Amino acid sequence: MRLTQYAHGGGCACKIPPGELEEVVAGLGGRPDDDLLVGLDSGDDAAVVRISGDTAVVATADFFTPVVDDPYDWGRIAAANALSDVYAMGGRPLVAVNLLAWPRDVLPFDVAREVLRGGLDVAVLAECHVGGGHSVDDPEPKYGMAVTGIADAGRLLRNDRGRPGTPLSLTKPLGLGVLNNRHKATGEVFEQAVAIMTELNRDAAEAALKAGAVCATDVTGFGLLGHLHKLARASGVSAVIDAAAVPYADGAREAVRDGYVSGGTRRNLDWVAPHTDFGSADEETRLLLADAQTSGGLLVAGEVPGAPIVGELVAARDHSLLVR
Repeated sequence: MRLTQYAHGGGCACKIPPGELEEVVAGLGGRPDDDLLVGLDSGDDAAVVRISGDTAVVATADFFTPVVDDPYDWGRIAAANALSDVYAMGGRPLVAVNLLAWPRDVLPFDVAREVLRGGLDVAVLAECHVGGGHSVDDPEPKYGMAVTGIADAGRLLRNDRGRPGTPLSLTKPLGLGVLNNRHKATGEVFEQAVAIMTELNRDAAEAALKAGAVCATDVTGFGLLGHLHKLARASGVSAVIDAAAVPYADGAREAVRDGYVSGGTRRNLDWVAPHTDFGSADEETRLLLADAQTSGGLLVAGEVPGAPIVGELVAARDHSLLVR
Protein backbone atom coordinates (compact mmCIF):
# COMPACT_ATOMS: atom_id res chain seq x y z
CA MET A 1 0.00 0.00 0.00
CA ARG A 2 1.45 3.35 -1.12
CA LEU A 3 -0.30 6.17 0.70
CA THR A 4 1.05 8.85 -1.64
CA GLN A 5 -0.93 7.29 -4.51
CA TYR A 6 -4.23 8.13 -2.79
CA ALA A 7 -3.72 11.90 -3.06
CA HIS A 8 -3.34 14.31 -5.96
CA GLY A 9 -0.35 16.00 -4.30
CA GLY A 10 1.74 15.61 -1.19
CA GLY A 11 2.72 17.52 1.92
CA CYS A 12 2.97 21.29 1.94
CA ALA A 13 3.23 21.31 -1.86
CA CYS A 14 -0.59 21.02 -1.71
CA LYS A 15 -0.92 24.51 -0.27
CA ILE A 16 -3.10 26.97 -2.15
CA PRO A 17 -0.66 29.22 -4.08
CA PRO A 18 0.30 32.26 -1.98
CA GLY A 19 -0.93 34.84 -4.47
CA GLU A 20 -4.34 33.20 -4.76
CA LEU A 21 -4.59 32.74 -1.00
CA GLU A 22 -3.85 36.39 -0.29
CA GLU A 23 -6.66 37.44 -2.62
CA VAL A 24 -9.09 35.11 -0.84
CA VAL A 25 -8.31 36.33 2.70
CA ALA A 26 -7.91 40.04 1.91
CA GLY A 27 -10.00 42.05 4.35
CA LEU A 28 -10.85 39.04 6.52
CA GLY A 29 -8.48 39.82 9.35
CA GLY A 30 -11.21 40.60 11.86
CA ARG A 31 -11.55 43.53 14.25
CA PRO A 32 -8.26 45.19 15.27
CA ASP A 33 -7.49 44.56 18.93
CA ASP A 34 -4.48 45.51 21.05
CA ASP A 35 -4.46 42.01 22.50
CA LEU A 36 -4.23 40.37 19.06
CA LEU A 37 -0.46 40.69 18.78
CA VAL A 38 -0.13 38.74 15.52
CA GLY A 39 -3.05 38.21 13.17
CA LEU A 40 -3.65 37.89 9.47
CA ASP A 41 -2.09 41.12 8.23
CA SER A 42 1.58 40.07 8.03
CA GLY A 43 0.93 36.49 6.94
CA ASP A 44 2.89 35.15 9.89
CA ASP A 45 3.11 31.51 10.97
CA ALA A 46 0.50 31.58 13.77
CA ALA A 47 -1.90 33.85 15.61
CA VAL A 48 -0.77 35.30 18.94
CA VAL A 49 -3.10 36.75 21.58
CA ARG A 50 -2.06 38.39 24.84
CA ILE A 51 -4.02 36.91 27.74
CA SER A 52 -2.33 38.60 30.71
CA GLY A 53 0.73 40.79 31.05
CA ASP A 54 3.55 39.20 29.08
CA THR A 55 1.74 35.87 28.68
CA ALA A 56 0.47 35.16 25.19
CA VAL A 57 -1.31 32.23 23.54
CA VAL A 58 -0.09 30.98 20.15
CA ALA A 59 -2.64 29.20 17.95
CA THR A 60 -2.16 27.41 14.62
CA ALA A 61 -3.40 24.53 12.49
CA ASP A 62 -1.69 22.54 9.74
CA PHE A 63 -2.59 19.39 7.83
CA PHE A 64 -1.88 17.84 4.43
CA THR A 65 -2.12 14.77 2.21
CA PRO A 66 0.49 11.97 2.53
CA VAL A 67 4.04 13.08 1.87
CA VAL A 68 5.52 9.59 2.33
CA ASP A 69 4.10 6.08 2.02
CA ASP A 70 4.87 4.94 5.56
CA PRO A 71 1.87 5.92 7.72
CA TYR A 72 3.84 6.23 10.95
CA ASP A 73 6.41 8.52 9.32
CA TRP A 74 3.65 10.57 7.71
CA GLY A 75 2.12 11.12 11.16
CA ARG A 76 5.47 12.13 12.62
CA ILE A 77 6.18 14.55 9.77
CA ALA A 78 2.73 16.14 9.92
CA ALA A 79 2.97 16.65 13.68
CA ALA A 80 6.46 18.15 13.51
CA ASN A 81 5.26 20.46 10.76
CA ALA A 82 2.24 21.65 12.78
CA LEU A 83 4.30 22.18 15.94
CA SER A 84 6.82 24.17 13.91
CA ASP A 85 4.45 27.13 13.58
CA VAL A 86 4.49 27.58 17.36
CA TYR A 87 8.28 27.36 17.48
CA ALA A 88 8.52 29.83 14.58
CA MET A 89 6.76 32.41 16.77
CA GLY A 90 9.13 31.77 19.68
CA GLY A 91 6.48 29.80 21.57
CA ARG A 92 6.21 26.49 23.39
CA PRO A 93 3.43 24.06 22.36
CA LEU A 94 1.09 23.00 25.16
CA VAL A 95 -1.75 20.98 23.63
CA ALA A 96 -2.69 19.69 20.19
CA VAL A 97 -5.78 18.09 18.71
CA ASN A 98 -5.67 15.77 15.71
CA LEU A 99 -7.19 16.67 12.34
CA LEU A 100 -7.93 13.51 10.33
CA ALA A 101 -9.64 13.06 6.96
CA TRP A 102 -9.92 9.42 5.92
CA PRO A 103 -11.37 7.46 2.95
CA ARG A 104 -12.97 4.90 5.27
CA ASP A 105 -14.18 2.62 2.45
CA VAL A 106 -10.74 2.58 0.77
CA LEU A 107 -8.05 2.56 3.46
CA PRO A 108 -8.27 0.43 6.63
CA PHE A 109 -8.41 2.18 9.97
CA ASP A 110 -5.38 0.32 11.29
CA VAL A 111 -3.39 2.48 8.83
CA ALA A 112 -5.03 5.60 10.27
CA ARG A 113 -4.07 4.39 13.73
CA GLU A 114 -0.41 4.27 12.66
CA VAL A 115 -0.66 7.84 11.37
CA LEU A 116 -2.12 8.99 14.69
CA ARG A 117 0.52 7.02 16.61
CA GLY A 118 3.26 8.82 14.70
CA GLY A 119 1.73 12.19 15.50
CA LEU A 120 1.40 11.29 19.16
CA ASP A 121 5.01 10.15 19.46
CA VAL A 122 6.32 13.45 18.08
CA ALA A 123 3.99 15.44 20.32
CA VAL A 124 5.26 13.48 23.33
CA LEU A 125 8.83 14.29 22.26
CA ALA A 126 7.80 17.96 22.18
CA GLU A 127 6.22 17.64 25.64
CA CYS A 128 2.90 18.66 24.10
CA HIS A 129 -0.36 17.06 25.20
CA VAL A 130 -2.66 15.54 22.57
CA GLY A 131 -6.33 15.78 23.55
CA GLY A 132 -8.44 14.09 20.89
CA GLY A 133 -9.36 15.89 17.70
CA HIS A 134 -11.77 15.76 14.77
CA SER A 135 -12.23 13.36 11.85
CA VAL A 136 -14.22 13.32 8.60
CA ASP A 137 -14.84 10.81 5.83
CA ASP A 138 -12.93 12.17 2.82
CA PRO A 139 -11.92 10.81 -0.61
CA GLU A 140 -8.28 11.77 0.11
CA PRO A 141 -6.40 10.99 3.32
CA LYS A 142 -5.25 14.08 5.21
CA TYR A 143 -3.67 14.49 8.63
CA GLY A 144 -2.33 17.25 10.83
CA MET A 145 -2.89 19.06 14.10
CA ALA A 146 -4.31 22.23 15.57
CA VAL A 147 -1.78 23.35 18.17
CA THR A 148 -2.04 25.80 21.05
CA GLY A 149 1.09 27.11 22.69
CA ILE A 150 2.32 29.79 25.02
CA ALA A 151 4.90 32.54 24.53
CA ASP A 152 6.40 35.61 26.15
CA ALA A 153 4.59 38.52 24.50
CA GLY A 154 7.74 40.61 24.72
CA ARG A 155 10.01 37.99 23.14
CA LEU A 156 8.17 36.82 20.05
CA LEU A 157 9.77 35.80 16.77
CA ARG A 158 7.75 37.72 14.17
CA ASN A 159 8.07 38.07 10.41
CA ASP A 160 7.61 41.87 10.53
CA ARG A 161 10.56 42.70 12.76
CA GLY A 162 13.41 42.34 10.28
CA ARG A 163 15.97 45.15 10.19
CA PRO A 164 18.67 46.03 7.60
CA GLY A 165 22.12 44.71 8.38
CA THR A 166 20.87 41.52 10.03
CA PRO A 167 22.25 38.18 8.80
CA LEU A 168 19.89 35.35 7.80
CA SER A 169 20.35 31.86 9.28
CA LEU A 170 18.67 28.71 7.90
CA THR A 171 18.39 25.76 10.30
CA LYS A 172 17.48 22.93 7.89
CA PRO A 173 18.58 22.20 4.32
CA LEU A 174 16.31 22.72 1.31
CA GLY A 175 15.26 20.15 -1.27
CA LEU A 176 12.65 18.22 0.70
CA GLY A 177 9.96 18.97 -1.86
CA VAL A 178 11.78 17.48 -4.84
CA LEU A 179 12.80 14.42 -2.83
CA ASN A 180 9.21 13.89 -1.70
CA ASN A 181 8.03 14.28 -5.28
CA ARG A 182 10.56 11.67 -6.43
CA HIS A 183 9.38 9.34 -3.65
CA LYS A 184 5.76 9.76 -4.77
CA ALA A 185 6.66 9.03 -8.40
CA THR A 186 9.07 6.15 -7.92
CA GLY A 187 8.69 4.73 -4.41
CA GLU A 188 12.33 5.44 -3.61
CA VAL A 189 12.75 6.09 0.12
CA PHE A 190 14.94 8.98 1.27
CA GLU A 191 15.71 8.36 4.92
CA GLN A 192 17.69 11.59 5.19
CA ALA A 193 14.62 13.58 4.11
CA VAL A 194 12.43 11.77 6.67
CA ALA A 195 14.98 12.53 9.39
CA ILE A 196 15.00 16.23 8.47
CA MET A 197 11.20 16.48 8.33
CA THR A 198 10.65 14.75 11.67
CA GLU A 199 13.21 16.90 13.49
CA LEU A 200 11.54 19.42 15.79
CA ASN A 201 12.38 23.10 15.40
CA ARG A 202 12.37 23.45 19.20
CA ASP A 203 16.14 23.69 19.65
CA ALA A 204 16.48 26.11 16.74
CA ALA A 205 13.81 28.40 18.21
CA GLU A 206 15.39 28.31 21.66
CA ALA A 207 18.79 29.12 20.17
CA ALA A 208 17.33 32.01 18.16
CA LEU A 209 15.68 33.51 21.25
CA LYS A 210 18.83 33.04 23.31
CA ALA A 211 20.79 34.88 20.59
CA GLY A 212 18.38 37.81 20.86
CA ALA A 213 16.53 37.29 17.56
CA VAL A 214 13.14 38.98 17.16
CA CYS A 215 12.37 38.03 13.55
CA ALA A 216 11.90 34.57 12.03
CA THR A 217 9.63 32.35 9.97
CA ASP A 218 9.61 28.68 9.13
CA VAL A 219 10.23 27.47 5.57
CA THR A 220 7.40 25.27 4.37
CA GLY A 221 5.10 25.15 1.38
CA PHE A 222 5.94 28.54 -0.14
CA GLY A 223 9.64 27.72 -0.31
CA LEU A 224 12.58 29.74 0.99
CA LEU A 225 11.95 32.56 -1.48
CA GLY A 226 8.22 32.71 -0.81
CA HIS A 227 8.53 32.86 2.96
CA LEU A 228 11.46 35.28 2.78
CA HIS A 229 9.49 37.56 0.43
CA LYS A 230 6.66 37.67 2.98
CA LEU A 231 9.15 38.46 5.75
CA ALA A 232 10.88 41.20 3.75
CA ARG A 233 7.56 42.73 2.67
CA ALA A 234 6.17 42.72 6.22
CA SER A 235 9.39 44.25 7.59
CA GLY A 236 9.78 46.88 4.88
CA VAL A 237 13.23 45.63 3.85
CA SER A 238 14.88 43.63 1.08
CA ALA A 239 16.80 40.38 1.46
CA VAL A 240 19.97 39.19 -0.24
CA ILE A 241 20.43 35.42 -0.58
CA ASP A 242 23.88 33.91 -1.09
CA ALA A 243 22.87 30.95 -3.25
CA ALA A 244 26.23 29.20 -2.74
CA ALA A 245 25.76 29.26 1.05
CA VAL A 246 22.31 27.62 1.07
CA PRO A 247 22.45 23.97 2.21
CA TYR A 248 20.56 21.25 0.31
CA ALA A 249 19.53 17.74 1.31
CA ASP A 250 21.48 14.90 -0.28
CA GLY A 251 20.02 14.03 -3.67
CA ALA A 252 18.02 17.25 -4.06
CA ARG A 253 19.93 18.63 -7.04
CA GLU A 254 19.79 15.28 -8.79
CA ALA A 255 16.02 15.17 -8.24
CA VAL A 256 15.63 18.58 -9.88
CA ARG A 257 17.81 17.55 -12.83
CA ASP A 258 15.71 14.42 -13.26
CA GLY A 259 12.52 16.47 -13.40
CA TYR A 260 10.90 15.74 -10.02
CA VAL A 261 9.65 19.27 -9.45
CA SER A 262 6.17 19.73 -8.00
CA GLY A 263 3.54 22.06 -9.36
CA GLY A 264 3.60 23.84 -6.00
CA THR A 265 7.28 24.67 -6.42
CA ARG A 266 6.71 26.08 -9.90
CA ARG A 267 3.81 28.19 -8.61
CA ASN A 268 6.05 29.50 -5.84
CA LEU A 269 8.66 30.54 -8.38
CA ASP A 270 6.05 32.24 -10.56
CA TRP A 271 4.79 34.19 -7.53
CA VAL A 272 8.17 35.52 -6.36
CA ALA A 273 9.70 36.11 -9.81
CA PRO A 274 8.35 39.69 -10.21
CA HIS A 275 9.81 40.57 -6.80
CA THR A 276 13.20 38.90 -7.29
CA ASP A 277 16.48 39.89 -8.92
CA PHE A 278 17.93 36.45 -9.67
CA GLY A 279 21.27 37.71 -10.91
CA SER A 280 23.10 34.85 -12.60
CA ALA A 281 21.24 32.06 -10.77
CA ASP A 282 20.36 29.22 -13.14
CA GLU A 283 16.97 27.51 -13.38
CA GLU A 284 18.01 24.62 -11.15
CA THR A 285 19.01 26.99 -8.35
CA ARG A 286 15.84 29.03 -8.73
CA LEU A 287 13.68 25.94 -8.43
CA LEU A 288 15.52 24.74 -5.33
CA LEU A 289 15.21 28.14 -3.66
CA ALA A 290 11.46 28.03 -4.37
CA ASP A 291 11.10 24.32 -3.52
CA ALA A 292 7.93 23.60 -1.54
CA GLN A 293 9.25 22.28 1.77
CA THR A 294 7.38 20.09 4.22
CA SER A 295 8.44 20.56 7.86
CA GLY A 296 11.41 22.68 6.87
CA GLY A 297 13.65 24.67 9.14
CA LEU A 298 13.55 28.15 10.63
CA LEU A 299 14.75 31.16 8.68
CA VAL A 300 16.02 33.51 11.38
CA ALA A 301 17.07 37.14 11.12
CA GLY A 302 20.15 36.76 13.28
CA GLU A 303 22.99 34.33 13.89
CA VAL A 304 21.95 30.91 15.19
CA PRO A 305 24.86 28.81 16.46
CA GLY A 306 25.46 25.84 14.18
CA ALA A 307 23.24 27.14 11.36
CA PRO A 308 24.70 28.50 8.12
CA ILE A 309 24.38 32.18 7.25
CA VAL A 310 22.61 32.25 3.87
CA GLY A 311 22.21 35.99 3.35
CA GLU A 312 21.26 39.24 5.02
CA LEU A 313 18.53 41.83 5.25
CA VAL A 314 19.26 45.18 3.62
CA ALA A 315 17.47 48.49 3.17
CA ALA A 316 14.48 48.27 0.82
CA ARG A 317 15.37 48.22 -2.89
CA ASP A 318 13.46 47.81 -6.15
CA HIS A 319 13.17 44.07 -5.50
CA SER A 320 12.37 42.48 -2.15
CA LEU A 321 14.68 39.54 -2.95
CA LEU A 322 18.13 39.51 -4.51
CA VAL A 323 19.93 36.25 -5.29
CA ARG A 324 23.70 36.44 -5.52
